[in-house]
Amino acid sequence: MTSRVKHDLENETDVETVFACICDLNGVMRGKRLPIEHVDKVKNGSLRMPLSLLGMDIWGEDIEGSELVFDTGDADGIGDFTGRPLSLISWTSRPAAFAQLWMANEDGTPFMGDPRRALASVCDRFKALGLTPVVATELEFYIVDPSEATPQPPCSPVTGKRLDSDGALSLDELQHFDELLNEIYDACRAQNIPADTAISENGAGQFEINMMHVDDPLRAADDAVLFKRLVRGITRKHGFAATFMAKPYGDRAGSGMHVHFSLQDKDGNNAFDNGGEEGTPLLRHAVAGLLRTMQENALVFAPHENSFRRLLPGSHAPSSVAWGYENRTAAIRIPGGHHKARRIEHRVAGADANPYLVLASILGGALLGIEGEWQPPEPIEGDAYSLDLDHLSLDWASAIDAFARGPHIEQIYSKRLKRMFVQCKQQELRRFTRHVTDFEFHSYLEAV
Repeated sequence: MTSRVKHDLENETDVETVFACICDLNGVMRGKRLPIEHVDKVKNGSLRMPLSLLGMDIWGEDIEGSELVFDTGDADGIGDFTGRPLSLISWTSRPAAFAQLWMANEDGTPFMGDPRRALASVCDRFKALGLTPVVATELEFYIVDPSEATPQPPCSPVTGKRLDSDGALSLDELQHFDELLNEIYDACRAQNIPADTAISENGAGQFEINMMHVDDPLRAADDAVLFKRLVRGITRKHGFAATFMAKPYGDRAGSGMHVHFSLQDKDGNNAFDNGGEEGTPLLRHAVAGLLRTMQENALVFAPHENSFRRLLPGSHAPSSVAWGYENRTAAIRIPGGHHKARRIEHRVAGADANPYLVLASILGGALLGIEGEWQPPEPIEGDAYSLDLDHLSLDWASAIDAFARGPHIEQIYSKRLKRMFVQCKQQELRRFTRHVTDFEFHSYLEAV
């Protein structure tokens, strides 16, 4: 092993393999496994992979009619090393290293169909304004029993009994899964992921782990992507499965990915802080941008068929376009607390969404509001579900159409990424449309 690799992995000497991966539009990691002796190929841009990998559907199949496949002969791009130090993977049969890549064109220019490149572009625009987004994510997930044909809560490692009730902030549920959670936190430390608070959430076997705020949105998105992967890997080691599906159970709480952010000015001050509860005019401009772009970005926040089972009125997930102070029924919440920590919480995205695209859509929408000095409506009070408000898309097909036609989408994303994402989601929708479920079949078999 080279000295550089030893430094990256804090003198780990038994690593034999490196996984070099990109993140596609669905948030799926795709890449290559190499002997550790070839790690320099990973770091010097020698790895090549088809650009079409970034736009594959959720089953890993090419998009029918995609110009990336047929018009270019499925041309390769360059897998550029992002610069994030190699991290240790501890849940494989032997210790391995993980290297994060993003794609470039043959001439070395950024490939703007890469979701990480899209987020980087938004960050560059904030930098030009002298502003730095400070971001934290909150990720919810379920632990399930993998031996069952349909999703079932796990059996407690302590009592052996299947969890059968919702355990919001239950200390017992946290402590029953103490060994698993400890290993997740150990892996986060090994990968330099700033995991903070863990809680037992509303559903049986559901947990939430929050990340600490960082002043680098790319790192925040990297952390979220790597966190989801390590949770799934470590959970398998313990005989369970972990899912970040938005709604694995029809009758239990969904899993979200809430995003908290503020903006830091050149002097390191919180640009949302006016010394009071209401925040600065800049905060209101950002809120206005989030509200005005929310419906056309719904596909980013709810990218799959299952995603829309979570966004139902009264389901503790936002279903309408609204904002408010300390109001968890609103899509945009301004949390209370000390004025120096004034920030925006965006509550729409499901845990199944791509973190790079989620942050690009949120920060990009806020940026448009700031650049245009847009003004939001008055904040709501009370129950958002009972008010007459504009709704988010109620179904997947409408969300795809809203993203395709959205007047602000190309002010956030490249035309190429927009086209790739729409084609990917249309193909996924067509396949689901052709699939008749057992429940649907037996409901209508002899009744109609």
